[in-house]
Amino acid sequence: MKIYTKTGDTGMTSLYGGARLPKNDIRIEAYGTVDELNAWIGSIRDQMPLGKSYHMLKEIQDRLFTIGANLASDPDKEMAAPDLKASDIELLEADIDEMTARLPPLKHFVLPGGHKTVSETHIARTVCRRAERRVISLHEAQAIDILIITYLNRLSDYLFVLSRWIAQDLGADEVKWIPRSR
Repeated sequence: MKIYTKTGDTGMTSLYGGARLPKNDIRIEAYGTVDELNAWIGSIRDQMPLGKSYHMLKEIQDRLFTIGANLASDPDKEMAAPDLKASDIELLEADIDEMTARLPPLKHFVLPGGHKTVSETHIARTVCRRAERRVISLHEAQAIDILIITYLNRLSDYLFVLSRWIAQDLGADEVKWIPRSR
């Protein structure tokens, strides 16, 4: 099987189900940004030791593929596509709560940095926020499962807390933002 099809050479691509859309369509932007987020999560996971966070990031990557498959499916065709469940969001919330309970209270805004993995986790968080905005734009044009938006919103919270958790685990200083006084 060849990896290249040449069907996208004119700026069009196909959804699962056959519909053709321009590559800059909001639906393509939405699932493309989710795909970018998934790649960043993979990079972070590759830097983690085997353990709970490593396995949680693998679970998140699986859910992001679920989201991508849902968004890449033709909305005008009745097709079986994987879906999210409320329990997927609850899993993120439980892990956020567990990490937060073991972190010092947050008293300042935190600047991205302090360690490469911490910085990349913040990059993933900002890509997640962009994916959420793209999906919201798509939702304004065509109804999508609201759990996708909720999941992405909670995932960005998870990634923020994970960045703090990683910093603590590595002994890296959190880079606090201290505003200049006038």
